[in-house]
Amino acid sequence: MAAGHVDITALQSAIGDFSDPETGRSALSLSQIRDLKVEGDQASLTLALTTHSAPIWNETRDNLAERIKDRLPQVSGVQVNLAVHERPALKIGNIGLTAKSVIAVGSGKGGVGKSTIATVLALGLKRAGCKVGLMDADVYGPSVPHLLGLGDAPRPEVMEGKIRPIYSGDMPVMSMGFLVPPGEAVVWRGPMLHGAITQFLRDTAWGDLDYLIIDMPPGTGDIALTLSQMLPLTGAVVVCTPQEVALLDAVKAIAMFRKVNIPILGMVENMSGFICPDCGKKYDIFGSGGARKKAEELRVPFLGEVPLNMQIREKGDDGSTFGNLADPIVGPYLERIVTTLVRNRSAAAASSPPVMQLPTL
Repeated sequence: MAAGHVDITALQSAIGDFSDPETGRSALSLSQIRDLKVEGDQASLTLALTTHSAPIWNETRDNLAERIKDRLPQVSGVQVNLAVHERPALKIGNIGLTAKSVIAVGSGKGGVGKSTIATVLALGLKRAGCKVGLMDADVYGPSVPHLLGLGDAPRPEVMEGKIRPIYSGDMPVMSMGFLVPPGEAVVWRGPMLHGAITQFLRDTAWGDLDYLIIDMPPGTGDIALTLSQMLPLTGAVVVCTPQEVALLDAVKAIAMFRKVNIPILGMVENMSGFICPDCGKKYDIFGSGGARKKAEELRVPFLGEVPLNMQIREKGDDGSTFGNLADPIVGPYLERIVTTLVRNRSAAAASSPPVMQLPTL
């Protein structure tokens, strides 16, 4: 190779250790980097990524381009074209659920906006291009149907032994709210609760998912134990508000998840200050930064904060929660949480690539 000249072999060498954000393995060895071309000082290639990592596609593309420029100074221009890499999810646990990541969203107490955050997280992942399902495991107080404008949805049908979920757009949703008349209380003991959660997971026709988001009931009840025994959860996101009394309960929720061996993926601080839509000034009504500080103390990731603003309440009340993602004030905060969660999962995969599994027959 002539001095200062770059060829395909040099380009391959420069990107050989670039990680696929889903698996953490070499994207080149997985044939996710292809169509390599070098013409003078210009390089181009195709980077194929799965929908599981859709929220960080652009930054992954940019990171690859920067790596090439850093390692091959002779290259002055890099064009990275994105494409979809199909990698079906495998069945997890012994219940036949087909999903790549199962994430529980919990809190130590009610009233902190856990269901809203779970719903927005699912919608944000879906908006980015992921295949997402949303399961409302808050059997005693299901609010996901209302948040999605599905309060009047018909009772789910059973076809060929599977429950057909209700769809919000093309996102499958399952909730006790679809099965119990409005205003009727669910008065169940633990075994019946366990049975309902089992049915939601095992008997619902979820399809092939990148993410199943589970809205947990508040507190430290036995549903977390049920889930931990049924399938290997990817981890849990804990939602709290900034004030100390809420943080005390959030710490208990984290302790509960750790006790049943469910990894903590991070904390979200909800109602973190009110941002005036007229002047843009922020007022810390419940305080601010408490969750970030507590996350640092507990050595768990901090995923981000969500301001306390009227549009979140209004859109939740009228069933248009999806609109929060496009809101000029709260939208960027919500999008940042989704991106940070996926980025953190990508970093974890890169630091400890999972062992390849054979499909379950």
